[in-house]
Amino acid sequence: MVEILLSILGGLAVGGAAAWLIRENLQKKQLAEAQTDAQTIVEKARANADDLKEKSRKELQDERRRFKKELDHERQEHKHEQRKVERRLEKREGELDRQQDKLSNKERNLDDQKAKLEAKTQKIDRTQEKLDKALDEEREKLLQISQLSEGEARDIVMRRFEEECEGDLAKFVERQEESRKERAEEIAQRVVGTAIQRCAVRYTSEAVTSVIDLPSDDMKGRIIGREGRNIRAIEKATGVDVIVDDTPGVIVISCFDAVRREIARKALSQLIQDGRVHPARVEELVEQHRKEIDEDIRQTGRKTCQELQLGRVHPQVQYLVGRLKYRTSYGQNVLQHSIEVAHIMSSMAAELKLDPMIGKRCGLLHDIGKALTHELDGSHAVIGAEQARRFDEPRRIWNAIGAHHEDMPYESVYAVLTQVGDAISAARPGARRDTIERYIERLEKLEKTATDFDGVVSAYAVQAGREIRVLVDPDKMSDDRALLTARDIAKKIEDELTYPGEIRVTLVRERRVTEVAR
Repeated sequence: MVEILLSILGGLAVGGAAAWLIRENLQKKQLAEAQTDAQTIVEKARANADDLKEKSRKELQDERRRFKKELDHERQEHKHEQRKVERRLEKREGELDRQQDKLSNKERNLDDQKAKLEAKTQKIDRTQEKLDKALDEEREKLLQISQLSEGEARDIVMRRFEEECEGDLAKFVERQEESRKERAEEIAQRVVGTAIQRCAVRYTSEAVTSVIDLPSDDMKGRIIGREGRNIRAIEKATGVDVIVDDTPGVIVISCFDAVRREIARKALSQLIQDGRVHPARVEELVEQHRKEIDEDIRQTGRKTCQELQLGRVHPQVQYLVGRLKYRTSYGQNVLQHSIEVAHIMSSMAAELKLDPMIGKRCGLLHDIGKALTHELDGSHAVIGAEQARRFDEPRRIWNAIGAHHEDMPYESVYAVLTQVGDAISAARPGARRDTIERYIERLEKLEKTATDFDGVVSAYAVQAGREIRVLVDPDKMSDDRALLTARDIAKKIEDELTYPGEIRVTLVRERRVTEVAR
């Protein structure tokens, strides 16, 4: 048994020794291979380093040559630019020298001319002395021959001269009078025309009826009420006529008084919205909206006076102004008409070196009597003058109000201007219903006059026909031709059209280039 163990141990020892020897040989072989690989890598790295070094050297040389080439190019450009500057300086110096020579020549010419003028002046002085002496001798001879004193002779000559000039003077004065009249007429036309064009407002037309939309036709029966009690209550409370006919979805309110018609419209609109229609509710809403309209009238009058900067105006006069918002005359709103007359009066007064604020006040208040013509008998001009006098307006203000329809005698130039301003506003093209067609026709003729010229693309009348803007094709019309075309258009307008004031022709020649970046 021991021998077997010893044999096993001996075998193990021999196997371990053999394994160790094999492992040692493998490690030596791997070390040798690793050294060989490392040597190969080192040699390759050295070769790559040499290649990189050579490449870097070549790149450095190329960069140096390029930089040198750019530097030489910049040096050449700098020298070229320096030579150009030197040539310009030399040319400028030559021009300065020539100008200096010209100035020197001019100075010499001036000196020569000055010497000649001095010589001529001396010669003239000597000639004048001789003439004075000859006149004195002639005067003495004449006095001796006529046996008159110098004063008597002068009086005789002056009387004869006055007799000869009297006819010429009369003709001269007559020509001056005619010229002044023509000039005054031209100025008046210019003032009135400018005032019309500057203060033109849009045309306003109002009817005597108002239409109210209904949510359904069933509402008509509720508005009429049992045996018509609701509609009678509405008409009694508002003073309007309520027309309920077969027209689906609407009822009509008719009344010549715009205030009553507006109160009825608002009250009915609210009744329809609430759905509660009965006499007590009608009276409640009518009273409520009557107060609202009354407040709106006061606010409108106050705001209008403030916007026109009239200063202190009595509250009752402001109220009358506000009521004009609900008055029309031949389709023209009276408040808008009064504001327009105020602006026209201000413009004319300023042109005539008068007080524009007084003119503006006369213009705004000239029709306040129309706010009371439903309540008082008489001309609205006289009623308005009485109201203005009653509420402490100055005499020339209420006289202008009363005289603008010749119901009172004129007491100032403002009264005449008020009549003129009222007539201008009423007769201005586009102001009233019967002249709007002619106003539009005049604007169309004005635009067509411009578009008839070659090269004109379009034309637009602006500022109530006071200016026409003409757009032309830049490819068909040059700048010089555009100037002549503008003059030709203005000349054609003067020859063929009739218009107040003056019309400015603005011709626009414009080239636009548009590109899109994507």
